Amino acid sequence: MADIVRIGNCSGYYGDRLSAMREMLEGGDLDYLTGDYLAELTMLILGKDQLKDPSLGYARTFVAQVHDCLGLALEKGVKLVANAGGLNPAALAAKLEEAAASLGLAPRIAWIDGDNLAPRAGELGFGNALTANAYLGAFGIARALTEGADIVVTGRVTDASVVVGPAIARFGWTPTAYDELAGAVVAGHVIECGTQATGGNFSGFLGLPRDATPLGFPLAELASDGSFVVTKHAGTGGRVSVDTVTAQLVYEVQSTLYLGPDVTTDLASIRLTEDGVDRVRVSGVRGTPPPEQLKVCVNELGGFRNQMEFVLTGLDIEEKAAWIRTQLDARLAVNRPASVDWSLGARPVPDADSEEGASCLLRVTVKDPSADAVGKPFTAAAVELALASYPGFTLTAPPGRGSPYGIYRPAYVDRAAVTETVHLWDGTSIAIDAPPAATAVPPGTEVEHDPVTPTGTDADAPTARHPLGTFVHARSGDKGGDANVGLWIRNEDVTSADKRDQRVGWLLHLITPDAVRVFLPEAAGLPVEVYPLPNLGGVNILIRGLLGDGVAASTRFDPQAKAVGEWLRSRYVHVPEELL
Repeated sequence: MADIVRIGNCSGYYGDRLSAMREMLEGGDLDYLTGDYLAELTMLILGKDQLKDPSLGYARTFVAQVHDCLGLALEKGVKLVANAGGLNPAALAAKLEEAAASLGLAPRIAWIDGDNLAPRAGELGFGNALTANAYLGAFGIARALTEGADIVVTGRVTDASVVVGPAIARFGWTPTAYDELAGAVVAGHVIECGTQATGGNFSGFLGLPRDATPLGFPLAELASDGSFVVTKHAGTGGRVSVDTVTAQLVYEVQSTLYLGPDVTTDLASIRLTEDGVDRVRVSGVRGTPPPEQLKVCVNELGGFRNQMEFVLTGLDIEEKAAWIRTQLDARLAVNRPASVDWSLGARPVPDADSEEGASCLLRVTVKDPSADAVGKPFTAAAVELALASYPGFTLTAPPGRGSPYGIYRPAYVDRAAVTETVHLWDGTSIAIDAPPAATAVPPGTEVEHDPVTPTGTDADAPTARHPLGTFVHARSGDKGGDANVGLWIRNEDVTSADKRDQRVGWLLHLITPDAVRVFLPEAAGLPVEVYPLPNLGGVNILIRGLLGDGVAASTRFDPQAKAVGEWLRSRYVHVPEELL
């Protein structure tokens, strides 16, 4: 049997299920247990934490998890790897040492830094950044593990790196083992968001058990060639299938190339096959050299925001909305905030049998560099209209103070400007060399794909109007100010390979940038890119600018685009009857 390393996940974000670390350690055999605690928004949150207390800046929940589970992890020989260090991995390592000492334990704790570029933001052209962190790779993690670390905590590494590092440590891959590294990157991408790989946030949830059993967290059984099986511990909730794995593969990606600090991964090369109950085999992943620069997550303080929601009930909704807008806009003109955005929700159904069903919400969101402009002058202007505006004037909440918001933007930096350093428990520090420069793809690494065959239908073929989601799954999310939507043909009810191929060809033909703008009118006028992923049975859509300056600044109803995919699935399209 090939050498296999079993790598689990116990966190997909800062705030995920606290008990997951213990569940994964008790649920079955593992070699490594990883956790992803960081996101663009999380870095902003941690930056605000440090403004209040410079000793913070890390994911404090990780300390609680380790305190609860450290003895069990050491007993079972499971090493912990997490990016929970955020902006302050040194402080997190110190807190973990305190927690271990209180338990009478002495694990070898390593921490990695070098990603934090905020002190040099001006020099590097990043402006007045609150946070600026380069996305580091996996070789520092691997070095810490090969030195004997029991726990490795990092700052801003890529989400997948916490999985790739243990694989490098186990198999001894070199920086030019591109296919193997790319396979591990895909494994990391699948399990990094926790239960999203086992049925969470899955458009096929109707086919899952929907009881109170918590969804199990995923694990990857990685082989030395970079192939792997995605699974979960026996007896846990949820399901691992080709569709749940595909859902995570198309989540928050851009083109068919997934750029990372260690390797460029070709998403179109991925092959998925069922490998038993709750087991999906992933193989065929191809990799090429990484880009010459590292991506940097930059967060700036954008100013202050506030909002109020008016309840509009019954008849004359449009007229009520227009009147309150006219009134409030006039009152704000004296000291108008820098931006005022209005959003009117879904209109109520006629002859509704409940007051809530007869109502809709009108939201006004204001932003300004000054906290005063979005504070009392804004809320008082609205409240003072309570007896002087539309009939049934009601607010969903009392007025509140404005809150600070941040602006995210990506930047790039030469690798030479970043020094990744591993700090060991004995005080030793080790600088990690950058991967060898590659100005061209080496011979023999060019990636070949099956031909993409978008398939139209005969103009005279009978069709029927159905929701796109009749046999199409979706998963969507944010990439800074852009929205990503993955669409793919549902696998669980396809009766033959030919029928699946026909459906895939139809989907590839249907989904064009212009079609996306028609289906999603909020994307009208925005750049839309569509990338075919025939091996996965679908496409990846990138809608640039839909989220403005990112989740922390967006005034959209769905600021992280988490439900854009479900909106798209609900739109009606003409489906050839032969595909139903």
